Amino acid sequence: MTISTQTQHHTCPPPARGISLIELLVALGIVGVLSGLAIPAVSGAVAATHAMQARTALMASYLSALNGAAIANARATLCPSPDGQHCAAGTDWSQGWIAFVDANGDREHQPGEAILSRQGALPSKVRLHSTRGRTRIEIQPAGSVAGSNLTFTVCDARGPKRAQAWVLSNKSTLRVGTPTPEAIAETCTP
Repeated sequence: MTISTQTQHHTCPPPARGISLIELLVALGIVGVLSGLAIPAVSGAVAATHAMQARTALMASYLSALNGAAIANARATLCPSPDGQHCAAGTDWSQGWIAFVDANGDREHQPGEAILSRQGALPSKVRLHSTRGRTRIEIQPAGSVAGSNLTFTVCDARGPKRAQAWVLSNKSTLRVGTPTPEAIAETCTP
């Protein structure tokens, strides 16, 4: 008969690994510096995107009005409209706008006139103004714009130095322009 002897080996768990307070403070410092560098760049990119979205929305509404005027063989009007139903009197388009078939040619949206496009308020800190005295865009059935060139000035969270101007010509072309100091002051001042 054989008797076996077994030896038991006890192993100790490895010592706990962690980070020291100094390592934690260094890591937090690095994260703080990187955040300080990244946040302004990201904020600027977001503001530029919001300004571009405003331009895209305005152009989409303009194209809807242009198409609507041609299809209805009637004038179409694009105007600032905070409530999405009626044209506002001022040059501030920041709270939204509408495009509609202006069947009776009075430059006001009436019951029964089809709304072709409706844009709500622009994102916070994005302001859009049209040329003083030009509160509406009137589009003829043939596609021309009644009146003189219309300039839009847009200002976003990046401030007056980054303000942009878009010029809509009578021939329905939209081009980038240079905003005037007066337009910048009016648009970029809340």
